[in-house]
Amino acid sequence: MKAVQGFRFVVVWIVVLFIAMPSVQAAERNAEKSRTSKILNTVDDLWRGSSSYAVVTMHVKTAHYTRTMRMEGWSKGKEKTLFRVLEPLREKGTVTLKSGNNIYTYLPKTDRTIRLTSGMMMGSWMGSHLTNDDLVKEARLEEDYDAVISFEGLRDGRNIIEFTLTPKPEAPVVWGKLRLTILADGYTPLEERYYDEDMQLARTFIFSDMKMLAGRMRPATLRVLPADKPDEYTEFIYEQLKLNIPVSDAMFTKASLKRR
Repeated sequence: MKAVQGFRFVVVWIVVLFIAMPSVQAAERNAEKSRTSKILNTVDDLWRGSSSYAVVTMHVKTAHYTRTMRMEGWSKGKEKTLFRVLEPLREKGTVTLKSGNNIYTYLPKTDRTIRLTSGMMMGSWMGSHLTNDDLVKEARLEEDYDAVISFEGLRDGRNIIEFTLTPKPEAPVVWGKLRLTILADGYTPLEERYYDEDMQLARTFIFSDMKMLAGRMRPATLRVLPADKPDEYTEFIYEQLKLNIPVSDAMFTKASLKRR
């Protein structure tokens, strides 16, 4: 009788174990998904917040020219961005406005405002290695991509977390996948690799130069490296950054472009 009771106990224990396993696995998946979302939102909010003001210097090096521009910019959410050139003098007052899916450029020398057409979207923005389309399709990682942790641990003496992100079916992005590497301590981004639809590396973003910006330590330098032009780059250096500040919607209208 004791043997039968023991057998029944083992059977019941096995049944309970198999019933509980899916629940435990589901809880682990939910916990991992919640952790991933938290980390990606932290990375996204490093420079954005609900609104922002920044002063940035941009260095561009190509096979044909080098140029340096200093500009100030405002943003509100994902849909509204405005950049105004401060230096050099010959381009001072040039403005780029993104409002929804539209981009406008104001040229002070001719006092003209140009709305960019669809055929101009893949053109270089301000002579850099970013395109006008990059401004329109500014993505938010947690919203536009499905992410998994593809590596976590020590690499090159640093404790890192690496994410592989694939676009959600309806996301307005052009990339086949992204690979994001961050420091495990503080979630500071180190590198972001963009792959095209054929899964070939298209460009790499390198983050460096930690600096106190908007009340916390953040990477102050972002370098864009095109994969097909290894000797070229565009570098953005943040001089100032303010987040979650009052910004009027009137800032992001065509009428505002001519304002000094």
